Amino acid sequence: MLLAAGQNGPTILSSAELYTGSIFENTGTMNAARVQHTATLLSNGTVLVAGGVNNANATLATAELFNPATGQWTFVAFLMSTARSGHTETLLSSGNVLLAAGQNGPTILSSAELYTGSIFENTGSMNAARVQHTATLLSNGTVLVAGGHNSSATLASAELYSPNANTWSVTGAMPGPRSSHTATRLPNGTVLVAGGVNGSTTLDTAALYDPAAGSWSATGSMEGPRSSHTATLLSDGTVLVAGGLDGSTTLNTAELYDPATGAFSATASMNSARSQHRATLLQDGRVVVEGGQGTSSVLASAELFSEPVFAGTPGSANCHGTTVSALAQQNGGLAAAATALGFTSVKALQDAITMFCRD
Repeated sequence: MLLAAGQNGPTILSSAELYTGSIFENTGTMNAARVQHTATLLSNGTVLVAGGVNNANATLATAELFNPATGQWTFVAFLMSTARSGHTETLLSSGNVLLAAGQNGPTILSSAELYTGSIFENTGSMNAARVQHTATLLSNGTVLVAGGHNSSATLASAELYSPNANTWSVTGAMPGPRSSHTATRLPNGTVLVAGGVNGSTTLDTAALYDPAAGSWSATGSMEGPRSSHTATLLSDGTVLVAGGLDGSTTLNTAELYDPATGAFSATASMNSARSQHRATLLQDGRVVVEGGQGTSSVLASAELFSEPVFAGTPGSANCHGTTVSALAQQNGGLAAAATALGFTSVKALQDAITMFCRD
């Protein structure tokens, strides 16, 4: 897993590192420091990083490629059609990459462009300028863009990009405006949007988009309001929602959405409160959550989730996870821990601890 650039306090970074499944290690430095950029794994195994803002607060039109075989970065020979940050980047079924909206300095954009593997070229403009929106590849190959905000209002509108026609079309609006939310395509092809903000109000509501009908319907609300969180589709089809902000409060709470019931339920809390972080599903079914903004500083920590506990990454002081550690270290505590944490047996709990803390 590649972590590239970002920000540490006032300093925008050009450094990058790799998570190998057990440790983080430095890899080649990028050619340009940037934040509010996008990163996409391409079909050939390289990673495209595009746009963002640098230390001079200039919006960037440059893009670069990371080669995992060499650990090196190279600039894409051609500039993007438009300098942009806070945009979305979506890998299409064709292998092209769609970059949509965002902002260039104070100007919020409606333009979109395609990276074709060698150059950037303009594609049809969106129907609404927006930033802090979401973009989701649907099962039929189209891209759903939803919400965000423009210079004057938070948006409920949504639109579809058709790669075949190279055009945008309006689809059903969400039940309410939201930005800084998450959007997750579920196994049945519907899209779950959750949380976000509407103006100064942080939301606990969620909605489902049905591509066949082109419309939205409300689903169960989250356990609490949150924005700038993550939402990760797990291997069992549920969605892990973690961290974020409730107004000015940074959250360590997490919850699971079950598409079968349409309900959210609380799960184990993270060891650290964090927002604007990243969460990635690993091949073994666990989720690694890393970085983000903590309650008072930017975080270098990472933790692993495997229902129902979060654990520090191997080698950290809280490798077993604070909840497991507090229970399992008591006399006869493993049985109590297994019951309290929802495991079916002591062996299941022991297997989880072994997985979290393997060398």
